[in-house]
Amino acid sequence: MAFDFDAAVSAPFRMQPGLRRLAAGSAQLTPLAPGSRHQREKLAVLSAFWPQALLARSGFDAGPGLAALCRHAAAEHPAAWGWDGERAQARHLGTAVGADGEVEQTAPGRFGLGDELARCLRGLPPPWRLAGLLSLAFAEDFALVDGRDGTLPWLAVALPSHWAPEDKVGRHFAEVHAPVADGDLLRKAGASLLRLVTGAERWERFVWNVTDQPRLHAHPARLDARRWQHTAVAEAWWRTERQTFLPVPGQTQAVFTIHVEVQRLADAIATPARAAALHAAVASMSDAVLAYRGLAAVREPLLAWLAARR
Repeated sequence: MAFDFDAAVSAPFRMQPGLRRLAAGSAQLTPLAPGSRHQREKLAVLSAFWPQALLARSGFDAGPGLAALCRHAAAEHPAAWGWDGERAQARHLGTAVGADGEVEQTAPGRFGLGDELARCLRGLPPPWRLAGLLSLAFAEDFALVDGRDGTLPWLAVALPSHWAPEDKVGRHFAEVHAPVADGDLLRKAGASLLRLVTGAERWERFVWNVTDQPRLHAHPARLDARRWQHTAVAEAWWRTERQTFLPVPGQTQAVFTIHVEVQRLADAIATPARAAALHAAVASMSDAVLAYRGLAAVREPLLAWLAARR
């Protein structure tokens, strides 16, 4: 997994930026195999609910950001992605998208009926088909961060973690993070954080939570609002994100990548050291943070479960 447990889980728990420079040679993208879990869930979302996943502020030109992402993908994973400045090809998936949004099946599909990806992309408006192909070719979701006005003007997020992308597009960094419990450190760092992530360097950060459901796609409109009604702590799930920032040359922008993973809590917290670290982090959370993260109702049973594994 891309998630760095030791770097991310600490006590006392604080809602903070937690940025670190990306190590030289570290990959920012994760190619998907045909029919993989991430791809199947993204395919379902982009086929049925794409207006909630592919969003842009009116009039915003995402071209430079998409081109930067395509160039990076081709340089980092040439066997998986091809880009000539106009046409993108997901080589493992046998699918390409041209400059005009034309979808081309370049090889027989390797799961299902064989044309699922091409059919999904043809169901999208032509301007969104390149973003759709990127979403289906890589595990990451994507957003563009604009350092000039501090907004998120463009989103391609099929696997949100209990938030609605349609509520965030075009909004200022401070507005996006206004609901974050005990998030003063994050909000106060907003201006300097934006300068960092839209500069010339690459950065990464990690986010985690314990959740009651295993789906990668956790849009609030698709989940039961009554959290923890059907899942005992012993059957809970460990949800993580590795987030990175890719500079967009010539622009005060960055491509924000989000790699979500979900695994059984018991598999993720498999050593006494990890159980002790997570116990300390959860025990130090304020009531506001517990409520924000959906853990208020299970704090005591979760702490008891972790204590038994230390």
